Amino acid sequence: MMQKLSQFMIAGVCLGLSHAALAAEPKLIGQHGDWTAYMFMENNNKVCYMVSQPKKAEGSYSKRGEVYALVTHRPAEKSKNVFSYIAGYPYKAGSEVTVLVNNQKFRLFTQDDSAWTPDEATDNKIAEAIKRGSSLVIKGVSGRGTETTDTFGLSGSGAAHKAISAECGVK
Repeated sequence: MMQKLSQFMIAGVCLGLSHAALAAEPKLIGQHGDWTAYMFMENNNKVCYMVSQPKKAEGSYSKRGEVYALVTHRPAEKSKNVFSYIAGYPYKAGSEVTVLVNNQKFRLFTQDDSAWTPDEATDNKIAEAIKRGSSLVIKGVSGRGTETTDTFGLSGSGAAHKAISAECGVK
């Protein structure tokens, strides 16, 4: 289980750094296989997210921070299934991240240590693939040129998505 500090840091990233001070500490909704579901309040509105860490992290690096894949719902903003990825290192400027879920390939843009989809349609496709999938592999390149490959388990991802959707009233 992730430490409380890590939970709050994840919530801060989900919020965007400018809103982190306005968020309450995340409340555990449930542990579902490889994925954990959380909820927190932001400006009196629920934010729900599911998060996982890689089962295998590969690359020729000597030091790397925590790595997370997340799917977030913000119903007050009419936002759902937002996929984001925290690499544990700053990305190479202008680089892209490749996400492979069950032989479906997606490209994400990078900023600092995070990667995001370009649009809502891609978020929905990735979330749907994660819910029903068996494999998730994410590849990126650090600012120092180090290539990384992170492999996530998808056990429990459908149940975690169902839990965050129920908690936030997202259909």
